[in-house]
Amino acid sequence: MTVAPTKFETLRLESVSRDFGTFNALKNLDLTIHRGEFVALLGPSGCGKTTALNCIAGLLDVTGGRIMLDDTRIDTLRPEERGFGMVFQNYALFPHMNVRKNVGFGLKMRGVPKAEIAVRVDKVLATVRLTSQADKLPGQLSGGQQQRVAIARAIVIEPPLVLMDEPLSNLDAKLRLEMRGEIRRIHQSLGSTTIYVTHDQEEALSLADRIVVIREGVIRQVGTPSELYSAPAHLDVADFMGYRNRVPGRVIGRDGDFVTLDVGDGARLVGRARDGVGDGAAAVAMARPDDLTPTEAATGIPAVIETIEYRGREHHGLAKTAGGLEVFFSSPTTLPLGAAIRLGAEPDRVLVYPEDKP
Repeated sequence: MTVAPTKFETLRLESVSRDFGTFNALKNLDLTIHRGEFVALLGPSGCGKTTALNCIAGLLDVTGGRIMLDDTRIDTLRPEERGFGMVFQNYALFPHMNVRKNVGFGLKMRGVPKAEIAVRVDKVLATVRLTSQADKLPGQLSGGQQQRVAIARAIVIEPPLVLMDEPLSNLDAKLRLEMRGEIRRIHQSLGSTTIYVTHDQEEALSLADRIVVIREGVIRQVGTPSELYSAPAHLDVADFMGYRNRVPGRVIGRDGDFVTLDVGDGARLVGRARDGVGDGAAAVAMARPDDLTPTEAATGIPAVIETIEYRGREHHGLAKTAGGLEVFFSSPTTLPLGAAIRLGAEPDRVLVYPEDKP
């Protein structure tokens, strides 16, 4: 029996914590998710994102705080009483049941009449484009088709919320790309609310309305994909969002929102200052490999090319400074190994953070 409402306006995590003995997997999470949103929980392995999802699903109890679906407290309810749909990393399909029976299993367990099950299963199989595969066993399907069966099984019960735990991690690169589009299409066509766990930044950026970056059980930043991509609030968030070049230096000048860093060997980097960057203070400049390129400027970072490879439209390389700092860069043309170059970036493509504040 479902106790939680079949529709809702907000799901709220209020100071949610989850401990495993003395280990704090989640630490006072506060998050509000609105009806119809696609929210990605993003972070490295072990950060607590799957733990958070399992607490929402009811597969794990919270050890502090509460979870509210509008005015209904749901962290005290059993998983089946919450009525949510769940898509697991390993699909969890019944191998002896064909696609139609796998998809209809949840409805059967809820006591839905056979005639209604048939209608709802046919409808959802059409939604996930599997009508022609309805009588096949899971073992006769491709990985992408199996994943769509798992999604169909989750949404056929018409849940108020669909929870997905790294659903594409077992697929190859081509299938992952195809399934990303399918998941977003299904979400939009149903008008459902989705919480999606992933460690893949590209997945989160392409799918989500909002991204929640989690690190060591703490929410580090919540924002739209464009906000997370262009304006990460903290050093660790920038690093996780692809700002792989971490260049330490000292602030020697300021012009509005931009500061100039002395990064050694006569080199300078100009970038947009984040909160807490003080004049004359130690700081760290962060830049994406795509934005750090060879320059003729005398103030560029001097380095020697260690590796370089062709990736279609441009070349990507690794260079090392005299001080041993590794920097990743891109170039429109190939360059010889061992060549001495200088690297620079446009100021609006560089972010500067305080050194002592993650």
